Amino acid sequence: MIELERTFLVKALPEGLEKCKSKEIIDIYYPETAKHPVLRLRKDGDKYELTKKEPVNEGDSSHMKEQTITLTEEEFEALSKLPGKRVEKIRYFYEHEGKTAEIDVFRGSMEGLVLADFEFKDHVEKDSFSMPDFCIADVTQEEFIAGGMLCGKVFADIVPKLAELGYEKIL
Repeated sequence: MIELERTFLVKALPEGLEKCKSKEIIDIYYPETAKHPVLRLRKDGDKYELTKKEPVNEGDSSHMKEQTITLTEEEFEALSKLPGKRVEKIRYFYEHEGKTAEIDVFRGSMEGLVLADFEFKDHVEKDSFSMPDFCIADVTQEEFIAGGMLCGKVFADIVPKLAELGYEKIL
């Protein structure tokens, strides 16, 4: 599967977010020793999967190749015992100007970070999309914000990079 998306730092939670459909997501990245692991075990609400996600073209994080294997809860539980790097969040599905934003409100060690992802059907739509007013910066190409880079870290680890973008922790 090929995925076209853009990711934004959220400066303020959009009005009505708490009323939107949501689900808990737990990601565990492997191998634990990799600087930027691309293999991810995921609990996605009541679904479980193992995914490998890499850029189609080196250096372009907006155009990703994604390979996914569906798992059972039992398989997820067994694999989740392997040493890996975790990140947890609540994902909200928020309607914005005819598109659904996946707004991730991080929990645990990354509490205070909120991101919005938008997916697109083609490059023209992706490239012409304007950043929503509830966001502060487009971080699609920022490696430090990728799930494989956030996992295993704490919010304080990314504060210097966030500060460069004008981001303030959301409580």
